[in-house]
Amino acid sequence: MAQLKGNERSAFVASMFGRISRRYDFLNTLMTGGMHYVWRKSAAKLTASDISGDVLDIASGTGDFAFNLLKYPNIETVVGLDFSPNMLDVAVEKSSKLGFENEFVVAVGDAHSLPFVDESFAGATIGFGVRNFADLPKALADIVRVTKRGGRVTILEIVIPKGKLSATIFISYFKWITPKMGRLFAGDSEAYKYLPESVESFMSSDQLTEHLEKAGLINVTVQTKGFGSIAIISGERP
Repeated sequence: MAQLKGNERSAFVASMFGRISRRYDFLNTLMTGGMHYVWRKSAAKLTASDISGDVLDIASGTGDFAFNLLKYPNIETVVGLDFSPNMLDVAVEKSSKLGFENEFVVAVGDAHSLPFVDESFAGATIGFGVRNFADLPKALADIVRVTKRGGRVTILEIVIPKGKLSATIFISYFKWITPKMGRLFAGDSEAYKYLPESVESFMSSDQLTEHLEKAGLINVTVQTKGFGSIAIISGERP
């Protein structure tokens, strides 16, 4: 499934996230011991530290990254873009409960062809989404395009740990435990079989950093969490 390319991959991923949208937050919390909330907070703080204005949150899902950004007074509006309407429906419900209904705007769209003019946003974020992109260089190029000069692009993603032992343990956990959790708690073993496959076929934090630099970002920084399995990579558009 993770080997699907182009439109087939995009359609499969959109359908998969649509099916698990109501259980997505619960399964994330279960599989990470709640640490995904901590990682998003760290990534949001880094992003909001030196920008002001509107932010585009790509692969916004159920909106947690966007809501962390909106807690900062210098962030005015966050546009949550995702190609799964079902996930965004959950995000809208959460935004209303949190009091962000006026600051959080949703858009169904594709990261490879963003429906915004050049330099529309002070920053852009992608939380646990880039490994699902069908064409990473193309998507990053379009993300940089809609980011203002001096703005910041931040990626929070699962990556392959650098150490051989850490990588083996990490991949084994995802390969054998994650599908069982998906079947038991979400009733969708196919979706949670795809997730470890997408991680296993992804890249290291160094490789992802190279992609950001090739897309034109400068002053790229990298923070690793979760024994090297989580990376927060952020760069500036010159």
